[in-house]
Amino acid sequence: MVSQGEWTKVARQIWLWPVSILIGLPIGGYVADLVVDGVDSVGAAMAAGLITGAIIGAAEWFALRRRVSWLWTLATTVGMAAGLTAGAALVDYGIDRGDLAIMGAVTGLGVGVMQALVLARNQVPGAVWWAIANPPGWALGWFVSSYVIARNIGERFPIFGASGALVFGLLTWMVLAVLFRDTAPESERDLAQTTS
Repeated sequence: MVSQGEWTKVARQIWLWPVSILIGLPIGGYVADLVVDGVDSVGAAMAAGLITGAIIGAAEWFALRRRVSWLWTLATTVGMAAGLTAGAALVDYGIDRGDLAIMGAVTGLGVGVMQALVLARNQVPGAVWWAIANPPGWALGWFVSSYVIARNIGERFPIFGASGALVFGLLTWMVLAVLFRDTAPESERDLAQTTS
């Protein structure tokens, strides 16, 4: 059983996580939209996923760099490209709220699985929970954003906007705090190894 003190202490240590989400997702989506101009085909989804994933992954890795390796950025890029490509094709590039939620869930599955592999490689207990938490988190992010950016939804953005990012960032921040509660940051692990 996790005490409140354990995960809240870790939450304070990784406070940059929701900030990285709030900044990284909209910027990644904006850059991808400038390059691709809408997710409306397999090629567009793949390219937008690669661009968005790289930017999001780098922002997230910066927030978690003391706890995960640089592979987080690569995993996020690959997961976003695969997930967005599969999710957008699954809903036939639809933009109804239900389509966006399904696309988000599939994208979240791709990203979550790839990132969970990095967590497992970094010996984070319960890494599989990260893969499980991401699909509903991404679906909720799209659902929330679909109400805020309703007028612009026809532009077929590759990622949900800042409103969805805020909800997603806060929810996943708590999940990460619980997952990281039993693992020390890399600098502390390195120090412990050198002194033993």
